Amino acid sequence: MTQTTGPCRVLLGIDGSEHSFAAAALLADLPLPPECQVTALGVFLPREASFHARLLPPLAKVKNDLEVRNIKVTTETIAGNPAEVLSEFAEKNDVDLIVLGAKGLRATLGIFLGGVAQQLIEYSNRPVLVVRAPYTGLEHVLLVTDGSSYSDQAITYLSRFPLPSKSRLTVLHVLPPYPFTDVTPVLSTWTPRHTNALLLEPMPGVEFKDIADEEEKKGKALIERTILQIQQALPESCKELSITGALRRGDAATEIIHYVADHQVNLVIAGSRGLSQVQSWLLGSVSRKLVHYANCSVLIVRHQPPGER
Repeated sequence: MTQTTGPCRVLLGIDGSEHSFAAAALLADLPLPPECQVTALGVFLPREASFHARLLPPLAKVKNDLEVRNIKVTTETIAGNPAEVLSEFAEKNDVDLIVLGAKGLRATLGIFLGGVAQQLIEYSNRPVLVVRAPYTGLEHVLLVTDGSSYSDQAITYLSRFPLPSKSRLTVLHVLPPYPFTDVTPVLSTWTPRHTNALLLEPMPGVEFKDIADEEEKKGKALIERTILQIQQALPESCKELSITGALRRGDAATEIIHYVADHQVNLVIAGSRGLSQVQSWLLGSVSRKLVHYANCSVLIVRHQPPGER
């Protein structure tokens, strides 16, 4: 969106797979600030020392591709567990963003979905961008919000994330599924003769409609507030960013994934608390499902309590 905002220290995981090259291509498209420093890091298991030599050509390619875009790049190789190495490197160097491919070259060595990427999303305190190949640009970006402080963290991060100038943004909120239908079971409209049967008066069912209408009203208000919050936070050079809203109802992960498929979304941005404090919660569950099943890249922004960073 502008070269005056955005991450200044980026960690890019490279293993030579098509997904890691897609991650580098996405990064090259971002109008990163001039002071941004990218570290392209290749990780290999100690028992597979021969893999070190195989990392050098892809690291050199990525370095060249990014430097052509005037992005400062250094390359490193480290032996160890990929998730641990990337996470520890990010913490030690106060990284603003971890970028990696969704699937690696080899399940035992590379960065792969359900393995390293999932571990980083759940346990790292840094924003993690998981990129799927093929990379086709960032024309349509989807921000998911549920009104929580975790979503607010993602909104704050998005407001300074350097999206390409031609990107457009949709803010999506998913309402909970309807708990019941309007139809209330009725035992009978007549009483058999000579019985003391108790008739149940039919419930009007209008309560559910009222609840649904109120939920939709609050959902639309949340979307409007979120759009306004983003617009106010954007620098003047980014005010032209097109932002629209969308409201859906149902299972959150399912509705988001369907929206991604139906509207050619290239990137989903969502907040998550992760597993460092609790083992499972709603938005955390949604973010994990998005990484697994959304057919696009996903940026997960972890919630950072005051003073934690």
